[in-house]
Amino acid sequence: MFHKLATLLIVLALAAPGLLFAATPVNINQADAATIARSLDGIGTSRAEAIVAWRDAHGPFKKADDLKHVKGIGKATIERNRSAILLADPATGAVAAEDSVVAPKPLHHKVSAED
Repeated sequence: MFHKLATLLIVLALAAPGLLFAATPVNINQADAATIARSLDGIGTSRAEAIVAWRDAHGPFKKADDLKHVKGIGKATIERNRSAILLADPATGAVAAEDSVVAPKPLHHKVSAED
């Protein structure tokens, strides 16, 4: 019994840091560096400042994957934060970056007299 309880406590202690550092939704096209650093997991002050500098130099990010152009941000960091990366404000009907993919155009169907 004691062994199971000790094992459970160890598992919870190891899992807790991941729970404490969950990403918070943030508009990467408008937020300042401090807000980005607080909101995204694995993004510290210097990387957040690099995000803002890249945005200032090149314009707004069009998709989450554009963060790969910022030095020090790789695919794993983008994937870990994908659901929290916003490209516009929620009040304006914004969606998370992963939802902003353009849907394919529907196929046209010819209507015949038999339809």
